[in-house]
Amino acid sequence: MGLLLVLSSSVIMAAEPAVTSSTLNDLFGVINGYLAAVFFYDVMPGSANMPFIVAWLVVGAVFLTVRMSFINLRMFRHAYHILRGKYSTPAAKGEVTSFQALTAALSATVGLGNIAGVAIAISIGGPGATFWMILAGFLGMTSKFTEATLAQMYREVRSDGHIMGGAMEYLSRGLSEKGWTQTGKVLAIIFAILTIGASLGAGNAFQVSQSLSAVKQQIPLLVEQPWIYGIIMGALVGVVIIGGIRRIAHTAEAVVPSMVVIYVSACLWIILSNASLVPDALGKIISEAFTPTAGMGGFIGVLVVGFTRAAFSSEAGIGSAAIAHAAAKVKYPVRQGIVALMEPFIDTIVICTMTALVIIITGVYNSPETAELVANREGAALTAVAFGSAISWFPIILSISVVLFAFSTMIAWSYYGERCWTYMFGESSTMAYRIIFVMFVVVGSVTSASNILDFSDLLILGMALPNFIGLYMLHGKVREALSTYLSKLKSGELDREVQ
Repeated sequence: MGLLLVLSSSVIMAAEPAVTSSTLNDLFGVINGYLAAVFFYDVMPGSANMPFIVAWLVVGAVFLTVRMSFINLRMFRHAYHILRGKYSTPAAKGEVTSFQALTAALSATVGLGNIAGVAIAISIGGPGATFWMILAGFLGMTSKFTEATLAQMYREVRSDGHIMGGAMEYLSRGLSEKGWTQTGKVLAIIFAILTIGASLGAGNAFQVSQSLSAVKQQIPLLVEQPWIYGIIMGALVGVVIIGGIRRIAHTAEAVVPSMVVIYVSACLWIILSNASLVPDALGKIISEAFTPTAGMGGFIGVLVVGFTRAAFSSEAGIGSAAIAHAAAKVKYPVRQGIVALMEPFIDTIVICTMTALVIIITGVYNSPETAELVANREGAALTAVAFGSAISWFPIILSISVVLFAFSTMIAWSYYGERCWTYMFGESSTMAYRIIFVMFVVVGSVTSASNILDFSDLLILGMALPNFIGLYMLHGKVREALSTYLSKLKSGELDREVQ
């Protein structure tokens, strides 16, 4: 831990003037240009603009939802029973419980994608973007179910007890079963590289940048010395990630439920206090989803904004959460998939919708006073203003929540990136990744929120390209396992196993 802090602190302190220059922004801009040419290729030339990678996610989610017979609607009650421990299997191999795997995955998704991402989506696409976020979350529940199930099916339990699982495993081993050995290996490596990059960008630097934009509203010192925040966050993250998935899971298990309760309670307070404005806000969400106001990019533009931000929020179809769910102790892979489908419901359908209602009710998304925050895509700060306009003292509480959200997301993404790093370079190289990760915490505190957002979107959405190839090719195996599991559930066999 000392080495992590010494390296990150010395590098940033020595280079801080250079880092605050346009060098990093220019670098992110160049990288974004190359990635956007591939992932954001317009598949609907003309007046509409539909990026290839967004269409890829939408079509894939619809396909899986139909093929799995709307499992996202049918398994809510069973998922609840699993989470409360009714079907626990202590003898099963794994590193964490089903609930810990869920909270670890939620700690990566319930975060600034909900606080900052929703504000950004509405400021760009208007209230109608919320409708498409909700729909994307609903469809994404099946994508999450499928990838978590496959992660359990193809995981590797290593001799030291550590789990290696996720899209890189079911791409390489699953596609090999189909006769696509070399293709599977190439796709697994591409996924691993994108995940490592996304962990440093979306799961790290973006979290620091967005949380800092809210915190510095309360601590003016950080406006001039943002690297101080980076050093503090780097130290806290370093302490946790040294302990691996078990410490990350225990931390997430303690932090995630509390921060969700605090944030949702605040949202409900504002919504209920302005109950008379809710029908109008809901009306805007529905009407402007199909007939957006001028300047919002038209129907397709709003749809794209909503689905893009939903993908960043829930990560459904991306393949990231599968890495956490692979470590869960369950007897049946499908069982963990059913747990996983609750993630998009919680973080996108519930939390994002509440955030959106607060943003719309308070009107900050199109207020002249917040124009600069909108232009700079400082979503967390915009949300802070929304809460502050309704509860004068709440920005302080929100700042604390934002830090917790960012922190929990960072520790979860550090695990995702580390597993992919280990997949490529071996267990002995994990410390190198951890050092790099902590250094990027500080980098995120001194570079542009706008450029980091673009970089993060491209990498996270890019992960869906290799991941969904695996979901398409292997979904038949998941469907077969689901049918077997549901038959056992209906016959009462699963209940007899735990008696």
